[in-house]
Amino acid sequence: MLKMVGVMGSGRPLLPAASATARHLGALIAAEGWALLTGGRSSGVMDACSHGAKDAGGLVVGVLPDVDAARASSAIDIAIRTGMGDARNAVNVLSSDVVIALPGGAGTLSEVALALSARKPVIVVGWDPGPALRAAGRIIDADTPEAAIVAAKELFAKGLT
Repeated sequence: MLKMVGVMGSGRPLLPAASATARHLGALIAAEGWALLTGGRSSGVMDACSHGAKDAGGLVVGVLPDVDAARASSAIDIAIRTGMGDARNAVNVLSSDVVIALPGGAGTLSEVALALSARKPVIVVGWDPGPALRAAGRIIDADTPEAAIVAAKELFAKGLT
């Protein structure tokens, strides 16, 4: 079965370095032959990571909060229109084999918390989700997108997802 890697992070406009990191992560996910799952919108980490994966020939799934795809990233192959608003974060997490979290705000923190509650491994790239979430365990730190991919490969190899 195709591995589904969920990437969560800021939905706000990104600085160039953060955008480049998200794009690179998407490309690396595609290079592994994994499907990318994001929140699907045409902004922030969702859009940058989706474009990186799409440009690298990967499959991109977007779990949208809306009932239509009007605000979807143009890099989405499969748009899942939930009409659930932010409650769709649960769909994002539960549909992912592993969650990779880039810096974000309250929405990203909620996705990390949901993943931990669902006993999904979470790889955080370049940020700290805080002591309360770290106490729940299953958080793996990565300094770079490459390190996140190595961690995900190890999780898949050990059957820990």
